[in-house]
Amino acid sequence: MTCWYEGPLAAFDTETTGVDVETDRIVSAAVVVQDASGGRPRVSRWLVNPGVPVPEEATAVHGLTEDHLQHNGRWPSPVMDEIVRELAEQSAAGRPLVVMNAPFDLTLLDRELRRHRASSLDHWFETVPLRVLDPRVLDKHLDRYRKGRRTLTDLCAHYGVELTGAHDAAADAQAAMDVVRAVGRRFAARLERLSPAELHTLQAVWHAAQARGLEAWFARSGTEEAVDPAWPLRPELPAAA
Repeated sequence: MTCWYEGPLAAFDTETTGVDVETDRIVSAAVVVQDASGGRPRVSRWLVNPGVPVPEEATAVHGLTEDHLQHNGRWPSPVMDEIVRELAEQSAAGRPLVVMNAPFDLTLLDRELRRHRASSLDHWFETVPLRVLDPRVLDKHLDRYRKGRRTLTDLCAHYGVELTGAHDAAADAQAAMDVVRAVGRRFAARLERLSPAELHTLQAVWHAAQARGLEAWFARSGTEEAVDPAWPLRPELPAAA
């Protein structure tokens, strides 16, 4: 029987106007689907005109200028609908969804759906199981005492995964998928008997513990900084009074 990390997977990634999931916007996105390890990927891409200024700092990361997006990007409303439909279809087909640092990308998508579609990510997954594999959470739990950063670039270097065109949504999605497969192989004895559904539940617990540990580290360093324990999606903030 083929282990989940050698079988069908889909991966999702975004590029954005910044790092605040509540206020920043998606400017590009990609979904990469692979039916088996080493198989030819199928890639869906979206370019978005966010309708807001694109800071130079963001352009420096992903290379997408405000002028380019205004002339070549599509309006957010239909794009967000297409993206979430694609994710729901992949989940309905039984493909786990790989998302590096899932609370960032999935929360951004949720807020864009609320902003432009009067919808939410949860709405689309009321009847379809969302099974997320987050390489950052998996690696941090399975190799918790390894020192160093755990960005996608760092994980690719550690697991011997090629990353070409970093900060391109499709390239990052493919790399995240390859890292998840590499994590699965390296820790097969601990992972091969767990289903993606079981791992989804476990990662929520692991991420919460990791958040508490990071908060404690901040406190010891003299910085009182909160770390959101929610995974894979942060809850909607309460409306301002």
